[in-house]
Amino acid sequence: MQTNIGRRDALRWAGAAALATVGAGVAHPASAFGLDIWEPRRAFLHNLHTGEKFTEVYFANGSYIPGAMASAMKVLRDWRNGAQHFMDPKLFDALHAIQLRLDTREPFQIISGYRSPATNAKLAARSGQVAEHSQHTQGKAVDVRIQGVDLRNVKKAALDVSAGGVGFYPQSNFVHVDTGRVRQWSGS
Repeated sequence: MQTNIGRRDALRWAGAAALATVGAGVAHPASAFGLDIWEPRRAFLHNLHTGEKFTEVYFANGSYIPGAMASAMKVLRDWRNGAQHFMDPKLFDALHAIQLRLDTREPFQIISGYRSPATNAKLAARSGQVAEHSQHTQGKAVDVRIQGVDLRNVKKAALDVSAGGVGFYPQSNFVHVDTGRVRQWSGS
């Protein structure tokens, strides 16, 4: 089933994220990634399957920008069936922090962002490397690489950020980054 993220949903989600992360004296989660909550953040994304790119500021003046977040989430949609899902704003912050550590403005090449449960089930049936309850289905994961950057360096930067899970897939040429619990693994 395809879900379209409209401006109203983007506003609601951005507002909820802002309240959850900045309000009531709670430390902003991005501060854990070494990010200043008042500095603008830009995501550099290139979906290899759709050709779509996102290179906008998604966070400024201490809050997420709803329209930019909606556009970024569209780039990370399930390219197999067009399904869109709310993506964890911390995932964009983690990617931003990784990019800062790598000192590059080359876009993250997106291998996989959101995966609908139907897509995930099909992939899990074909491969033992796809988790049945993948963070991808929750909008908390992305598989990436950066052209011109050694994959081991992407992995190291992702581990340094400590945003969540980091999977290293050298034969498949990508690094999995998620905002679940902190852990690491290697695949093929």
